[in-house]
Amino acid sequence: MLCIAVAPVSRTLGMVDILNAAPQADLIELRLDRLEKDPDLGQMLAVTDKPILVSCRRKRDGGDWTDSDEERLLLLRKAIVAGPAYIELELDIARQVPRFGKTKRVISYTLLDKPLTNIEQIYEQCVACQADVVKLVGPTPTLEAAWPLLAAVSKKRDIPIVGMGLGQPGVMFSILGQKYGSPWIYAALEEGLEAFEGQITVADLISIYRYKEIGPQTRFLAVTGFSETDRLSAKVLNAGFSHLGVNVRCLPLEFGRADKFADKLDVLGVNVVFANPQLAERILNLAETLDEPARVAQYADLVVKQKDGWFAYNTIWRSALRCIEKELGAANPEDRPLDKRNVMIVGSGGMARGIAYGVSRRKGLISITSADDNEAKQMASQFNARFVPMSHMYNTLCDVAIICDADNSDIDNAATSRGDQVRLNASFFRPGMIVTDLSDIPNPTRLLEEARQRACKIVDPADISADHLMAIFKTVCGKDYAAAPDAE
Repeated sequence: MLCIAVAPVSRTLGMVDILNAAPQADLIELRLDRLEKDPDLGQMLAVTDKPILVSCRRKRDGGDWTDSDEERLLLLRKAIVAGPAYIELELDIARQVPRFGKTKRVISYTLLDKPLTNIEQIYEQCVACQADVVKLVGPTPTLEAAWPLLAAVSKKRDIPIVGMGLGQPGVMFSILGQKYGSPWIYAALEEGLEAFEGQITVADLISIYRYKEIGPQTRFLAVTGFSETDRLSAKVLNAGFSHLGVNVRCLPLEFGRADKFADKLDVLGVNVVFANPQLAERILNLAETLDEPARVAQYADLVVKQKDGWFAYNTIWRSALRCIEKELGAANPEDRPLDKRNVMIVGSGGMARGIAYGVSRRKGLISITSADDNEAKQMASQFNARFVPMSHMYNTLCDVAIICDADNSDIDNAATSRGDQVRLNASFFRPGMIVTDLSDIPNPTRLLEEARQRACKIVDPADISADHLMAIFKTVCGKDYAAAPDAE
């Protein structure tokens, strides 16, 4: 079931919120802590046939109640008399509000500043307060931090547990709760109406993560991170899985300690991890074996569990070079239009090293520059490439320019120093040069716009990202991606 919380400031707005939530929710939480006047709860409950849970949150529990504890207790007692399906009572005040009528009691415990511990002890205390449902709320910043709460929710009990993860990583907990049988999960009605900062909306839970399609047999592809780019990746992949009837969905999560992370993935049955560029170096710690590009670059975007352990792969370079070769006129995979082409790689991080590996395999003539001359020199030595100080780029000719690192994607209209770094000189771009920027893939950058204005041929980072996602999709399910109507 899906629970949507509404927190109106007036009875009239509350009825509107309930009506708006009802078509999308299985359960509606009506929060009383923002109401400016005592409500006519009977009238508010009557606007829908959907079950309603009434709560009144203190600030220490993530709510907005500012009046006295006595007034709040009185309001909760009145609420029970109105006959909602559920009343939520915090563990420390539950004994002061007696059971009444058919209203079920949700006994809750919330920590806002750190993950929950001693869950079994808290659970027993809640059950002793005549709980029909126990609700536990706390931060779930990583899979490891969420694990005790997830284990508690997934365990079969006479009195079930509802869990709620706080912040953006809370969606990870919601998706896992859907698979493992939580009585209900939470989402916000729309942006601006979140119960907690970072809470996912119903629309995103449906359109990005397709939570309604998740069940006990669903397998997960772990996608690291919660950025807009990570969400877009999950949306595209999930649309393809759904369209082809493949019971795999993306599980967004934050990568923590590799040893504990691997154990948790095994329990969840997750055997593929798709890492964003920010985690592409850390994710290596999960793998026992690295393919050659990942080993050379010390950078991996895909980690796969196989019979003899976790294997790390660097795959983004293939997509980047495929798109660049297409712009160069490659008609089939055997073409190697980069052979003997002058390729300038701007950057010295893991992405740049992976690209350099690929260009060297294509027999391109590599030049390396970076905001950090020392790192660029080391990388040039690693790949037997030419080192070019960034301050000298404006008099350097090349056929292809590939910008790889965020530190190098800023530009100046003249070569200038900022601290100990020299920024990319825009006069470097010349008509006909092929340029792409992987520093914020799949997003376009100001640098690419500058190159476009100087009549360069642009390889769109979005096209590279799309090619990459198609490759990841085929790795996971062994099928070519079939574009679903709602995949965009």
